[in-house]
Formats: sequence, structure tokens, C-alpha cells
Amino acid sequence: MTTMVVLSTYILVVTLSLCVVEGFAFTTTTIRPHKSTSYAYNSALLSSSTEEDKSPYALLFDCDGVIIETEELHRLAYNAAFKEFNLQIENEPVEWTVEYYDILQNTVGGGKNKMFYHFRETKRAFPTSEDGKPAPTTPEDEQDLVDRLQALKTNLYKDLIAEKAQARPGVLELMDEALENDNIRVGVCSASTKEAVTKVLDVTLGEERRNQLDVCILGDDVSRLKPDPMIYETAAMKLGIDPARCVVIEDSIVGLKAAKGAGMRCIITYTTSTESEDFYGIGADAKVPELGSRGVNLDMIFPLKDEILVGVKD
Repeated sequence: MTTMVVLSTYILVVTLSLCVVEGFAFTTTTIRPHKSTSYAYNSALLSSSTEEDKSPYALLFDCDGVIIETEELHRLAYNAAFKEFNLQIENEPVEWTVEYYDILQNTVGGGKNKMFYHFRETKRAFPTSEDGKPAPTTPEDEQDLVDRLQALKTNLYKDLIAEKAQARPGVLELMDEALENDNIRVGVCSASTKEAVTKVLDVTLGEERRNQLDVCILGDDVSRLKPDPMIYETAAMKLGIDPARCVVIEDSIVGLKAAKGAGMRCIITYTTSTESEDFYGIGADAKVPELGSRGVNLDMIFPLKDEILVGVKD
């Protein structure tokens, strides 16, 4: 009887030991496999000696405006869809100017939400469409019009991406550095639709780099879009990482609010459309015009301290 107890205890200890072998975890999230049995740190991480700093960090990228400066392509695609549907309000064609779209992208997350905001809040009227078809009068008809507009806009946008997509300077270099580091989890979190973002990622990241991402949360995957923090909270949950150990790279007020609402650090890479925004006033941890222009690398971000991008941020 004593022998059986000892044997059972031995089997239990061995089983539990296997479960805590470095790199093994009970999770439904697919994490890229480690390249060795020990974590590979960059020079800054090697200098860290605490167990806390050996826990994984996460670097999460927004897509539009961060990986690629796409907002003007979105605007052109929306206007092309509005024209195709012959949208008119009080006999005036629906068209979004550069200045107005700058307001939209810093106010509302998601394409359908932008259209609803425009019709309900800015114009306070839905348009006639398709050669005189009356404006929708029920929530169901309003939703149907917006859904059909979004579907056409997405197809037009994908065509523009195929012709003009190019990653912003420094983004791919930072992403590759993070992907090479076993202590950094890497993800993309975008409020755009899966169909639209997939095309952008295919063109700008390439299949090999995209397949290495530890998490990819898109607008279709969450019920509340930025500035709500749900998309980043979901990413942290799937990765099993404390939000306080996550750093988000965003380009807009909407994205910044989402990141800070999730309890994460946030670096802003502003564009000409967003450079005048008061990012620090809303809680940004750092802002730069482009990652490449300031030579941003992992050593400037991790391990996390009170300040990040010291000496290079605006």
C-alpha cells in the first residue's frame, strides 16, 4: 500500500513538472514556438534580473495609420461608394472632405459607425440613393443601406490597397525585432473589418510575417469598437498577459483612448492628419512622427520603466 502511494505521488510530481516546463502553457491562444529552451532577450532585457521582468511583454500595433497610412485611401473609397450609390441629402451629393474625415477618424471607430455618425449626428438625415430611391425611414432600412455601402467601399478600398499600399517607415523593422524576441508577444488590433484589414496585412506584412503574429483582433471580433477598450482587453486576455505589460502603437485619439482605457502604455505615431491633436493631454506615453525617423527600437521600450522612448519622443 505504501509503495502504491509513493508511486502515485511520483507520477503526480512528474506530471506537474512537465506542465511548468518553460514555454508550455494551458491556453487556447496559439503562441509562436520558442526558438530555444531559454528566452532570447535583447540587450536591455538581458540586463534585467527580476523574475517579473522575465515574464512576457506584448507589443500591439493598430493597422490603419500605424502599419500603413491608409486614411486617405479609406476616404477615397468611401466617396467612390457614395458616388456609385448616388447618395444625396437635400439635392447635394454626399462627399467627405479631407478636413471632415480628419474629424471623423479622431472621433469614431469603425467604418459603419462613421457613416451612422455622419448621417445621424452631422447631417441629421439619411440620404436618398440609387437614382432617387427614398431615404430609409426605419432602423432596419438604415442598417441595410450602411451595410451595402460598407461592402462596396471595402471592395474599392482593397483595389486601392493593391495599387498603393506601403508600410510606414520603421514599422516592419520594429515588428521584426519583436518577433525575433521570445519575451515579446506581437499582435495587430484594428477596428476595421476583417475583409479590409486582411488585404492590408497581406500586402504590407507578407504571409510569413503575418503568420508569426501571436494575436490578431479585428473589428468583426468585438462587439464594441475603439475608443472602447474592448479590442485591447481582448488581446491581453487571449495572450494571458497583464495589460500593464502591454504597449500599444496607435495614431489617433480614438486608438489612444482605447489603449489607455485597457490600462496599457501607448506610443503615438502621428500623421499629418493627427499631428495637431493633444495626445499627451489624453495620456499618451510618447509620440513621434514616424518610428523610422526616430530610430525607435525595442531597447527604447522594454523592459518597461516610468518613461519610454526617452530622448527620441516629441
